[in-house]
Amino acid sequence: MYLIGYDIGSSSIKAALVEASSGAMIAVAQHPEQEMAISSPKPDWAEQDPDDWWKAVCAATRKLIHQTGVNPSDILSIGIAYQMHGLVCVDQNGAVLRPAIIWCDSRAVSIGKEAFEHLGADFCLQRYLNAPGNFTASKLRWVKENQPHIFERIHKIMLPGDYIAYRMSGSMNTTVSGLSEGILWDFQEQQPAFDLLQQLEITRECLPDLVPVCGRQGELSRVAAVELGLSAGTLIGYRAGDQPNNAMALNVLQPGELAATGGTSGVVYAVSANPVFDSAQRVNSFAHVNYSSAQPNTGVLLCINGVGSMYRWLREMLSGDGNKIPYEQLESLAGSDLPGSGGLLVLPFGNGAERMLGNQNPGACILGLQVNRHGKAALIRGVLEGIAFSFVHGIQMMERMGITGKVIRVGNDNLFQSGIFSQTIADLSGLTIDVYQTTGAVGAAKASGVAAGIYPDLEKAMTHCLIPVQQFHPTWTTDVRLTLAFERWQEQLAHSLHSLSGLHPG
Repeated sequence: MYLIGYDIGSSSIKAALVEASSGAMIAVAQHPEQEMAISSPKPDWAEQDPDDWWKAVCAATRKLIHQTGVNPSDILSIGIAYQMHGLVCVDQNGAVLRPAIIWCDSRAVSIGKEAFEHLGADFCLQRYLNAPGNFTASKLRWVKENQPHIFERIHKIMLPGDYIAYRMSGSMNTTVSGLSEGILWDFQEQQPAFDLLQQLEITRECLPDLVPVCGRQGELSRVAAVELGLSAGTLIGYRAGDQPNNAMALNVLQPGELAATGGTSGVVYAVSANPVFDSAQRVNSFAHVNYSSAQPNTGVLLCINGVGSMYRWLREMLSGDGNKIPYEQLESLAGSDLPGSGGLLVLPFGNGAERMLGNQNPGACILGLQVNRHGKAALIRGVLEGIAFSFVHGIQMMERMGITGKVIRVGNDNLFQSGIFSQTIADLSGLTIDVYQTTGAVGAAKASGVAAGIYPDLEKAMTHCLIPVQQFHPTWTTDVRLTLAFERWQEQLAHSLHSLSGLHPG
């Protein structure tokens, strides 16, 4: 018997098949092969057609079934992970009323700021753990203000994963974890954020019914089963946003455990035993996948915009036309230089405002460059170290909030495939990094197995067949050149931020 999981990203859809009894990944399929389009009809806008997600889900599923030859009737349950913070608006018949406003769209910033000021910082942070910001609730208010003819027809709003589950089952529902990521959950009152909805002049009836994050959420309809190539009646047993799901896939479920990713952006995700917030709003807090009123585990998410995009930019700059240098070659070149990059420092913040830096945008910056001394090796190592320094800077910030850990768990992909990058973080943070061969879609599949009765709980589901493929331990004597480089990097960052704010450091 098998379990199937999906990762509904903004660039592609991944589908993973897992053997239920062993927990082993059988295969992963992706669609499309090239990145899905993101529409930006105006500056700072980012939209996608939800029907494109559904078509990609169907294509990836059929590809997976064809690839493995598995009988669809042997698939017990379905799990869904999805891009967070999006807004899908549907009418009484379930028809999509406008393109989805997705996570990277920033049109609603001023709306969230105004609501934050009216409700008060203390009220918002204690109730919602976040400012309304540019999240789903604020995006919905934007629709009300700017497209009233559409707003009047809205029957329900959904997050991207809610919409895919709706297309599968025909039922419109959501989860506490999902509402919290849209700043639509009141942690203090243990109910939807009715005060915020009232402030935004939005009726509570637009919110779907609640279902458990992990549990019986619905069953695959006959119509959807035909489109997907699966069996009608298959249980839909799990749904969560991509970052809490990635943490869960790495068995980060309890306080003191940290997960990290290093893709286009970088993320450090920690679990707190109780709702916690940062008054400076440099991190965001959401209900974790195992949150309940009795056990209010909260996920604390730190995001760094610039990291993967900085390394990709460097690769493109060093590559010839149409012939990109393999990342393995970049790693080899960087390894020929010494820790500290011979005094060359890189601030990797070149992809917009950074939330962990108070929404300031210091930009990417290369410092200490000596043209007679520094070559490709130093530049590559400097970029890798600069990105690693930004992770450590964020981890230290979380530690000052009381969020600590002993181990960082990561997937075996993207930046964490670099030994230089990973070892730099381990040495400077004092944390061991455990690298696992898993994906968000695999984690979603396993989590659905809890609802299907295959595993007793999420921890058992995730630890089953989850063994580190590599570990990076802090060295007893960190190279003094690396320590000094990090100290100088933090000093330079502080100077840049003070300059942006018109203040003088010190």
